Amino acid sequence: MAMPYPFTSLLLLLVVPLSQAANLSPLPLGSLPAVPTLPLLQALQTRAPGSPGWQAGPASGQPLRYMLNLYRRAADREGRPRRRRSLGANTIRLVQASSHGGQPWAGRWYLQALTYHMEGQPEVEHLLRATVVYLPSLSLAHGRLLCALELVMGGEAPRVLLSPAARPRHGWAEVDVTPYLVLGNSSMGSLALRHVCVRAGRAGGHDAPVAPGHPFLLLYLNDTQAGLAPLAAEPHRHRRDTGTLAHALPKYLQEQGGEKSDCSLRPFPVSFAQLGWDHWIIAPHRYNPRYCKGTCPHLLRYDFHAPNHAVVQSFVHQLVDANVPRPSCVPYRYSPISVLMIERNGAILYKEYENMIAESCTCR
Repeated sequence: MAMPYPFTSLLLLLVVPLSQAANLSPLPLGSLPAVPTLPLLQALQTRAPGSPGWQAGPASGQPLRYMLNLYRRAADREGRPRRRRSLGANTIRLVQASSHGGQPWAGRWYLQALTYHMEGQPEVEHLLRATVVYLPSLSLAHGRLLCALELVMGGEAPRVLLSPAARPRHGWAEVDVTPYLVLGNSSMGSLALRHVCVRAGRAGGHDAPVAPGHPFLLLYLNDTQAGLAPLAAEPHRHRRDTGTLAHALPKYLQEQGGEKSDCSLRPFPVSFAQLGWDHWIIAPHRYNPRYCKGTCPHLLRYDFHAPNHAVVQSFVHQLVDANVPRPSCVPYRYSPISVLMIERNGAILYKEYENMIAESCTCR
């Protein structure tokens, strides 16, 4: 599937507000401004449709609803990861099963063999935990469909009945299958299960055969490539012990340090729909990295978190040599962003990218 229009022709959207972008016609490629792509877009571009191997269609059904619920528990509407999230991973991949076998229904029983293929996982992704998610109970018109999972071992080994590790959440049950995927130092290959359901209901009641949704596999991963949020990210970054030099200066300099600066955060929204990416990026709907702009104050206040070097540079500019430039207004603190997307093979991926949203400004 090719992209609707070249990615390079969309760089214009990155240098104008969205409200103005709608009224602008695309510029010829040769006249595009020399502006670098936003870091998040650079990270996502390699996963975009049009890259080699893309074959996924739109996501739907139970797997998508489950991952959307997971995303909403882990991130806000802007994509910022919540401080109290308990995922224990910076990457979660949903792998759907391939089914094989004939007619699954035999009377009241439903038997379906499933295989999950995990070959080709990136080397930078290290498996932390793996669970299979399924619905243990499904309502019918005249009863219920009760389901369980069996692990299919190789050779003549008997099947193993898998039990949920915890009480089902919103009807979903998760079974830990990590020991069956990682044995010693061996890499992940495939997982074979059998989905077993029985129709239970009142005597005389009859329901048409309803195929329950296939269970799906969740891989909780630690992606170690640069730019990914670390697993133990601090909810609050420790502020540097800056401004100590300003405290040691004469009192008249401190009193004038309260001068108001217009160095501040400015919005910079980019819509994934306008980029033509909204069919594979599920959430968030837009990315607002924000940026810092404005004039730094003549005398940097202690609460502005400027390093001592910037304090000295500001004094030198004013009192010694005006050719020395004043400090620049730059971001001081960043937050990560969580993205839910469809991969080229149809898997659903949750990933946290570090240092993608500016949260405050300083002068350096």
